[in-house]
Amino acid sequence: MKYYIIAGEASGDLHASNLMKELKQLDNEADFRFWGGDLMAAQGGTLVRHYRDTAWMGVWEVLIHLKSIFRNLDECREDILRYRPDVIILVDYPGFNLRIAKFANEFGFKVFYYISPKIWAWNTGRVKKIKKRVDKMFTILPFETDFFAKQGVPVVYSGNPLLDAIHERKYKDEKREDFLSRHGLPDQPIVAVLPGSRTQEIERLLPDMLAMKKYFPEHQFIVAGAPSFSSDYYNNFLPERENVKVIFDETYALLQQAKAAMVTSGTATLEAALLNCPQVVCYKMWGGAFTDFVAKKIIIKVPYISLVNLIAGREVVTELFQKNMTGENLKEELQKILFDESVRHKIFAGYDEVRQIMGGPGSSKKTARLMWEALQKLVVSG
Repeated sequence: MKYYIIAGEASGDLHASNLMKELKQLDNEADFRFWGGDLMAAQGGTLVRHYRDTAWMGVWEVLIHLKSIFRNLDECREDILRYRPDVIILVDYPGFNLRIAKFANEFGFKVFYYISPKIWAWNTGRVKKIKKRVDKMFTILPFETDFFAKQGVPVVYSGNPLLDAIHERKYKDEKREDFLSRHGLPDQPIVAVLPGSRTQEIERLLPDMLAMKKYFPEHQFIVAGAPSFSSDYYNNFLPERENVKVIFDETYALLQQAKAAMVTSGTATLEAALLNCPQVVCYKMWGGAFTDFVAKKIIIKVPYISLVNLIAGREVVTELFQKNMTGENLKEELQKILFDESVRHKIFAGYDEVRQIMGGPGSSKKTARLMWEALQKLVVSG
């Protein structure tokens, strides 16, 4: 069968690539065409557009790049019509993918949504559009599965693909001394710096994160480099005369060895939790106090911005959002998670709760099987 897959950021690239791998086990004639990244490309098929050219964060960035966004949408629609896939698989990335779902529905294409848009957090009114335009929703969090089911959306919980990625990670059993030796690092406690995978996230958060280095001279700060950026790009942010290293393609190995982490809100917060790394969650957009007010009073419909806290249903890790994302607050929270054992133990206990709720690995295989079975039924029913 012909699969058209759309993922718009690094995490989507990861999960879509694992899904593609499993779909190939079920479908010997699987043919992929996709918007995504390097990991998806490694599974074969045709990469139409890389996510580094399509990801925009925040209201202001979207507004100033509207022309590019509409051009990308037009290109995607035209490409789908030429390719005529048996199913379109949308992976998160709601601003773009919900528009493609509307188009696909109008032209009679089958639509699966994997890793649902976070409308339970941002815009609950969109659920009616999803019910109309999506043939099947495959969710990765129990609480969002319940939300969609109550709204009458065809939905199934297929487990969380992060569990697969972490279970199968490279350097899973690596010792700390081997990690340090392999990267030529000194024998100092590590603070992992995860500034995100989008240009806007990195530019807004990485300078604040690296500014912490001067307060913790006995620790080494290591940046987890996003695959779509080069070392030269990160060098623009590295403080002079400070020994800060950027490591690519080893975020899990880094978190596994780090004593603590500063993490941009997103999938990485859950990755840090599953790898048992104490963290402080950071997020900052354009607009300062105004955006903070709009987000908290009008847009955000949930009490937390990190997946860790949402899954646990309580504050397991501290979140520094918008006006609270200051140098003083970040320094204070980093101090706690590095040196206060009572705080660290509470975080570890919360992480245990999250792991218990999420279950074990096997999500990608399960999702592929559920998609394959659902697709067979849809094809038979016409």
